[in-house]
Amino acid sequence: MDSHDIKIGTEGTFLPPFENGIKTVKRLDEIGYDSVWWADHLMGWIPESIFTPDLINVASFQKTPHFFYEAYTTIAVAAWNTEKLKLGTSVTETFRRHPAVLAQSFLTLDHISKGRIILGIGAGEGENVIPYGIEWNKPVSRLEEAIKIIKLLWENDGKVDFDGKFWKLKDAILAIGPYKDGEYPPIWIGAHGPKMLELTGRLGDGWLPANLDLNSYKKGLKIIRASAKKIGKNPDNITPALWCYAILDEDHEGCLKMLETPLIKCLGLVMSHEKFEQYGISHPLGENYKGLFDFIPTRIDRKTALEAIEKIPKKMCEDIFLYGTPDEIIGKIEEYAKVGLKHIVIQNATIFSDIKKIKTSFNCLKKVLNYFKG
Repeated sequence: MDSHDIKIGTEGTFLPPFENGIKTVKRLDEIGYDSVWWADHLMGWIPESIFTPDLINVASFQKTPHFFYEAYTTIAVAAWNTEKLKLGTSVTETFRRHPAVLAQSFLTLDHISKGRIILGIGAGEGENVIPYGIEWNKPVSRLEEAIKIIKLLWENDGKVDFDGKFWKLKDAILAIGPYKDGEYPPIWIGAHGPKMLELTGRLGDGWLPANLDLNSYKKGLKIIRASAKKIGKNPDNITPALWCYAILDEDHEGCLKMLETPLIKCLGLVMSHEKFEQYGISHPLGENYKGLFDFIPTRIDRKTALEAIEKIPKKMCEDIFLYGTPDEIIGKIEEYAKVGLKHIVIQNATIFSDIKKIKTSFNCLKKVLNYFKG
């Protein structure tokens, strides 16, 4: 595909004051981004035990790494204040909201945005579930059942029944139709493991994994397409996307140094033990550690966090994060495009390692955007 057909998205988290977030998303709409995405989180990925100015200079300006406005409300405001951007969750899950509520919420957002919403959904993360007293149980099976219920409610005008393992519906109804007749919000699935990839091929309209190296991305897309073909579904109707952290600077060596900073390396702790085994070591937080499913930053003390960070291989960070000059970032995105990528969501993580790079890094990101937007 032509590189200029690649869609470029970015992360849209609002920080106080709320009005500044509205100004930012309006600017993203004006300068040509294709999409903006919101994490549906109650807490972030960084243990507050290491969120101190001596390790992370952004901590001098921000009190906590765990500040998140509620995602759906924020997206509604963003939708009302923009005209072109696709707007999505990256990603929501099925533990905190009943599938019928998800179905209703995203059709409501579909109307507010006039057809620009994407339901990004995944199996969930332990940090948003376990600390809040919600039972963590069979996340992949739960997700599959939830998607089936959402589609059932969307595609039926009358009453519906559903007899599942997790939810049972009897005489249920959802009368809202989509903003555009017959065009329901696409469902993009944040899949990484084999079961999730297979599920994406059967039930997904898009694939939105996070921080996948090129080889893993290629293998994952192959599984998705095979799964789609197996049920007679056209795999070309599934949008291959990628959400990733990016370290951007005009100096290549500077980017390499930023990959070594504590906060950036800490983001690698959410990877599964299988990923660490590819680099010849066990997960720094324990054997068979399930990464996203097990990682709860509020339970990790400073000593444990720092010792774990020290064990993260530099090569792994180089593989899973986008880093480099604008030209290097462009080249890496084009490599993913060659194996099927059509939509990339870039979160500028440069400021996590060096807040002084805020202006230069966003200028670099704008160069990347301008290249792909022609």
